[in-house]
Amino acid sequence: MGGMSRIIVVGAGMVGLATAWHLQERGHQVTVLDKEGVAAGASWGNAGWLAPAKTIPLSDPSLWRYGPTALLDADAALSMPLRFDPQLWAFLARFMAQATARAWDATMADLTPIDLEALAAFDELALGGVDAWTRQGPFVIGFEEESQAAGFLREVAGAVRHGQEAPLTPLEDVQSLAPMLSDAITCAYRLDGQRFIEPGPYVAALGRAVAERGAEIRTDAEVVSVHGDAVVLATGERLDCDAAVIATGAWLSALARPHGVRTLVQAGRGYSFTVETAQPAEHPVYLPQHRMACTPYQGRFRIAGTMEFRRPDEPLYPRRIEAIVNQARKVMTGVDLDERRDEWVGSRPVTPDGRPLVGRTRTENVYVAGGHGMWGVVLGPATGKFLAQLIDTGETHPAIRPFDPLR
Repeated sequence: MGGMSRIIVVGAGMVGLATAWHLQERGHQVTVLDKEGVAAGASWGNAGWLAPAKTIPLSDPSLWRYGPTALLDADAALSMPLRFDPQLWAFLARFMAQATARAWDATMADLTPIDLEALAAFDELALGGVDAWTRQGPFVIGFEEESQAAGFLREVAGAVRHGQEAPLTPLEDVQSLAPMLSDAITCAYRLDGQRFIEPGPYVAALGRAVAERGAEIRTDAEVVSVHGDAVVLATGERLDCDAAVIATGAWLSALARPHGVRTLVQAGRGYSFTVETAQPAEHPVYLPQHRMACTPYQGRFRIAGTMEFRRPDEPLYPRRIEAIVNQARKVMTGVDLDERRDEWVGSRPVTPDGRPLVGRTRTENVYVAGGHGMWGVVLGPATGKFLAQLIDTGETHPAIRPFDPLR
């Protein structure tokens, strides 16, 4: 853009703050706006996995078997309301059209370049002074019987085929790494080469770093329209700028659609809570059959799960928490599932084709960064780095080229 510019980033989650940090690295003056606060959305309550080997397309051929059944099962990990919602059904039609092996491979090929950059981008933030840790696994992957592992092994093999590294070995003594798993888990694997974080504290630290470098972070700032030279708040206040970035997660479409971004962004809501464990949790645990992703979190154990297709602002539905608890009771021991804390629902921004939306819009100096689905945390820093490069130099890094928001 030539010299210091005033850039407004709308959204204070992982993606928005990482973009702000990298814009600062390039010498720009940044203001971050959010209607609620730092890490107030999907960046807070997720599992915090930095697992590129599992950063894969959400839509795969198994949906044709699992999806219809899930509509009739109150405890299923996939959930959606049976009501008249034309936008939701239009999204689902396109989402299911991607549930083929050929589409999965095409999307995986497009995700792999940024997957390969993901962990290094976290290291760059650490070297730049972001005071928060990332921790190595291993990840424990558990199944009640060996036949259940076929789908997971196929996904990992697909990621490896496209260039990922995913060291995976059978695990004989499951309880040595995951003492909260009961004897119901008879087949397990150890996945190395991945990391995890405590997502809320991490994003808060990133926000502090951005503020300490001179950015203004305004919360309770609801943005109603974005332009190449200004952002307008619900109060009527107009904030002038030289460029603007829309990074509002599941709410991205409302602000981005006037700028030619037509790809649907649907809220894929995830739920989580934390529990005490009889023995300290030290490693992430994944139970693919039950769609549960678990992580040590501030001395407790965070259990996250479900993909609920609803509107992003709908309230938390206790029945979805109960569904996760019902599944956890089948496979966990020494876990106090009746004394839950931090019950949470967050809206993850899912696109029909499984690719994020990162880049220029049709409006000069208006950019978007979102649509990462379940992978906004792991891909956020790399996304911010490459989008900042585009804004600053006009050059599109190959890792984000497939994510053209005008596709």
